[in-house]
Amino acid sequence: MASLFNTLNIGYSGLIAAQVGVSTTSHNIVNAESEGYTRQRVVTAASIPVTSMGGQVGNGATITDIKRVFDNFVYDRYTSLSSDKENSDFTQTILEELSTYFPEIDEVGIKSDLKEYYNMWQNFSDNPDNDAIKLALAKQTETLSQSIANTQTKIVDLQTSVNDQLLVSVNEVNQLAKELAQVNVSIEIAEAGEGYTANDLRDKRNFIEKSLAKLIGAESSSSIITSNIGIDSSSNTSSGSYTVSVAGFNIVDGSSYHPIHISNDDNKNGFYELSYERQDGVLISMSENIRGGKVGAILDLRGNRIEENSGGVPVNGVLQNVISQMDSFASKLIESTNNLYASSATTRMESNVIDIGQYSPIANSSLNIAAGAFDIVIYDIDGNISARRTIDIDAATSMSGLPGSNSIQGKIEAEGDDNSDGNANNDIDDYMQFNWASYASGDNLVEITMDPTSISKGYTFAIEDKLQTSSFDSGSNFAGALGLRRFFDGNSASSMNLNFNLRDNPTNIAAGTAPITGDNTLSFNIIQQQFEEYGFEVGSATYRSTMYGMFDVISTEVGITTNVAILNNQTITAQFNATEFEYASVSKVSIDEELTNLIKYQTAYGAASKIITTIDQMMQTLLGIKQ
Repeated sequence: MASLFNTLNIGYSGLIAAQVGVSTTSHNIVNAESEGYTRQRVVTAASIPVTSMGGQVGNGATITDIKRVFDNFVYDRYTSLSSDKENSDFTQTILEELSTYFPEIDEVGIKSDLKEYYNMWQNFSDNPDNDAIKLALAKQTETLSQSIANTQTKIVDLQTSVNDQLLVSVNEVNQLAKELAQVNVSIEIAEAGEGYTANDLRDKRNFIEKSLAKLIGAESSSSIITSNIGIDSSSNTSSGSYTVSVAGFNIVDGSSYHPIHISNDDNKNGFYELSYERQDGVLISMSENIRGGKVGAILDLRGNRIEENSGGVPVNGVLQNVISQMDSFASKLIESTNNLYASSATTRMESNVIDIGQYSPIANSSLNIAAGAFDIVIYDIDGNISARRTIDIDAATSMSGLPGSNSIQGKIEAEGDDNSDGNANNDIDDYMQFNWASYASGDNLVEITMDPTSISKGYTFAIEDKLQTSSFDSGSNFAGALGLRRFFDGNSASSMNLNFNLRDNPTNIAAGTAPITGDNTLSFNIIQQQFEEYGFEVGSATYRSTMYGMFDVISTEVGITTNVAILNNQTITAQFNATEFEYASVSKVSIDEELTNLIKYQTAYGAASKIITTIDQMMQTLLGIKQ
């Protein structure tokens, strides 16, 4: 039955409701700029009425819950685009840095140095015996080599820096995943009683989810989503089983988390590889599956696939592709130049360190020697050709072997009448010596020299590649692949340099093939080299181009890739901004709205207070009648 005391309780419930409303609104206001905070609303309902003779009399208000104004569907789009934007931002930053390494404008950069290098060979061909020009050519060669090596070093350092960031990012992912699992435990405890919502803990969980999405493209999911249309038309709450996955692997499962394993212990180049550890301890590689967030960008740039035969470096990735292109460009310039330079006469040729056995086939091996042939030419002291022998190379030709065998040594030492003059004492085998040198370090070298007697008589020799067509790239590349007569040392962009003997004494640079003054045959061939097309192999792709053309391919691809990244970032940023605005319109705090609510609750509190004052006066009246 309704009574004055019951009415007094109604006023009291109004005070409590208004007070909670003021507290919640105040909480919203002071957290308006807190990252990840979602505005909250007090949910009230009429209390169970009191039955009296006249019917059911109202019994005041009851606070049923305090809910977040939160839309999971908008939030999922927001976190997904946050992942895309972080990926795009990082990609653009790295590629813009990469593009600065190729300033191919205003006659600055590798291409300009390459042009000047060939111009110096042109000057040298006009004055083949001028020592000053030899010094200038040596200096320009070193400038070109250093420019290529320095650029490659910057790219490699950038790749290393990106790889180092992978460790930092994955460690942060694991830490956040662990923290998220702990938050899930706290939410379960806080919401154990029906009707209670752990709003601030859910905000913290959402903030961690977004951080994981930005870092590695993580996706969260719950089994149940319940609408809260009474709070807001777009508000809903997730509940039930909860997981966070990366590339299909669950890193958080309710209150349990599974860290991503990252290690470079088995990689000699220090590249980190990511894997997922199953419950039985087996590691499953996941580097190739991660596409989202900063980690996805890192793997796309650095390369996400490292194969057993790749030497510990990625076989894909934007940065790795540029590194491989630069190495292909530099190695082809080195090999083709050395192949031509071997046609200049000398008394001794020593190869680079080689990695095949002396009896292994050399054609199409790691040495980049093709099936074909080359000539060994003997010059006398006056520069006349004394002997010439063609050395054929087929699929079974090896380095070492008995005289007459299908080996380089066997073909050089085989007896024959190279001059068709019936004289058995003036043929290649009478002048030359072949030696396979193996050292305690495990290094193998090939030495081809004149015998001491021939050297004392002024004889020299040269190696001329036999071209199958007019193209310089149609020969066997025997001398160039081995580095037998080197103008360039090194075998890659980072190791390229002028041969150390020529650096010490540039006046030894040869302009001609024969050991006579005025010969400029070699310099003409090197000048022609800049117009020749070569096959530049980069992974499974082959570029058919000139030296200039190949470098244009590299710099153009860098420029195009960077421009595409910038345009893609602009598109993603526009989408992100629109979705962020939509998310903010649902969940973020509006100070103006909260101040309005504050006035509303303040007024409600005053009105409830008036109810209590009125009941107090009524009770005083009753007590007065009794007296």
